[in-house]
Amino acid sequence: MGDTGRHHEVGNHALGSHRLGPHVVGQRVVVRHLLPDGRATDVVGTCTSWGDDVVTIESDRGSVEVAVADIVTGKPVPPRASVRDRVSARDAELHGLSVFPGLETEALGEWILRSDPAPGERLFKRANSALAIGRPDRPFPDAVTAVTAFYAERDRPVLVQVEQESMTEHSLRIAGWRPLESGDTHFQVASTATVARALPSPPDAVRTTESGDLVLAELLDDSGAVIARGRAAIDDDWLALHALATRPDHRRRGLGRQVLAELLDWGVVRGARTAWLHVETDNAPALAFYESLGFRTHHSCRYLVP
Repeated sequence: MGDTGRHHEVGNHALGSHRLGPHVVGQRVVVRHLLPDGRATDVVGTCTSWGDDVVTIESDRGSVEVAVADIVTGKPVPPRASVRDRVSARDAELHGLSVFPGLETEALGEWILRSDPAPGERLFKRANSALAIGRPDRPFPDAVTAVTAFYAERDRPVLVQVEQESMTEHSLRIAGWRPLESGDTHFQVASTATVARALPSPPDAVRTTESGDLVLAELLDDSGAVIARGRAAIDDDWLALHALATRPDHRRRGLGRQVLAELLDWGVVRGARTAWLHVETDNAPALAFYESLGFRTHHSCRYLVP
């Protein structure tokens, strides 16, 4: 099977001492091999073919062909974390500010106090809570006092959003805070390309209303009544999907998918590469729906009250 069993010295390098072979095709590998001048170099990427004489590696620099006889060493390595995986929970949550453009915010170091001065149909927790992920700019008790004062001044309930099982949650619980009875959420992400492949083409029946970096998509029945709707906002190349809903008597007809297809198409045209949304952890039908579209959980959040 080629020269994978060889093991002899060339300069200071032992050729053939590796765990590679045709079995690694399709896997991500690191391969150290010799250059024509005798120096060794590494290539990391997905092995796309393994012949008797030549191995092909698809790397970030493009396709690289390596002679089997020149391989010094190598091994399979874990898949590279996606760009979305390398984003922190806090930075991911910050994309949510785009959903509420009129939001009043105040920074406490890495904590962000949020209040919607002109809420629509209801107070959204995400828009009216302190995002307490990261470090505040003052001692913890003083930060908690500042959070309480901020919402008291606005005659709003005091609410804090934390990453589940974080040190901040632990500290607040020691201080007597408790979770809301419901409202734990998963922050879910997917590439827009993946979601697009799982959705139908956007139908002509969806009506869209744009306002800057936001859009409202509505699906109407023959009488002109709204039977499904959803909102989206774009921030950099992240597309937030928000307030997706179908009228109860029209559910299980694929209408939500049609609205979602319109929102996704709107975002992709504007350069969105990542789609994200919040879904409550106990909403099994919604979780199954989004999983079918390629979404997966990036992190999970909890809301606490004093």
